[in-house]
Amino acid sequence: MKLLQARVLVDAVLENAPGPVSVYVVDDHGELVAAATMDGAAPDTRLNAQRKAYTAARSDARSTGELAAKVADDPVKRASFDPFFTFFKGGVAAFEDGLRIGAIGVSGLPGEEDDRLALQAIAKAGLSSG
Repeated sequence: MKLLQARVLVDAVLENAPGPVSVYVVDDHGELVAAATMDGAAPDTRLNAQRKAYTAARSDARSTGELAAKVADDPVKRASFDPFFTFFKGGVAAFEDGLRIGAIGVSGLPGEEDDRLALQAIAKAGLSSG
């Protein structure tokens, strides 16, 4: 994930969020490239956005929601994941030319809205969500 791409993702979320959120963009290893927290966002949204982005970047799923659905009926499998992984919606992997280049995590609104903002940002940056 290039810095310019990450900034487009962050800006797209900030411009379109209907309420205060945190957004975290990572490279394909789950390491920070860019992040922001809107005024009024709850402090825990920072860590939640980070965990969502990290999970989407490092797992084999295209999103945290997809990963959660994949292991919903298997608590043993869920427990075996990286302890920093999360299964809350709002983490989406970003692909360029079919390669996972990083991910975005959005936190602060209901999961479906966090997901929508992440997907919208990925499209605005000219990337794919899978």
